[in-house]
Amino acid sequence: MKQEQIKTLIDALAASDLAELEYSENGSTLRLVKLAALGAASAAPAARSPSGLRKAPRQAPEETTAPAAASADCLAPLFGVVHLQPAPGEPPFVQPSQAVEAGQLLCVIEAMKMFNEVRSDRTGTVRQVLVQSGQEVEAGQPLFRFD
Repeated sequence: MKQEQIKTLIDALAASDLAELEYSENGSTLRLVKLAALGAASAAPAARSPSGLRKAPRQAPEETTAPAAASADCLAPLFGVVHLQPAPGEPPFVQPSQAVEAGQLLCVIEAMKMFNEVRSDRTGTVRQVLVQSGQEVEAGQPLFRFD
């Protein structure tokens, strides 16, 4: 698969209400999963459809908000290399004891030469930065801890 083709699939998944997308070509398979659907997909795997596409089961609003409210960590949405500052030598996006607003940029994760912004899903204070700039992170790995 070519990088342009992969980017097109990523963009298509992001713009849709699908939770997962799986694409096979010439014996290679690419599986993309949205972070919000990651917990739902691992808790109750859906049966594969012939096309390789599936939607995550819809959950009641209280089920989806309760686990997020209980967690005080910001998790990595995907595997890649984390960058805590816009460029070498510049100050980090956020620091411990800094107040942040919901939607504020916390870091960037580089995956396949693409930079994915990680934004805060809550208003609060950064208690601890759990990773170092340049470190490889796994999807679901805690990056920041909030008060």
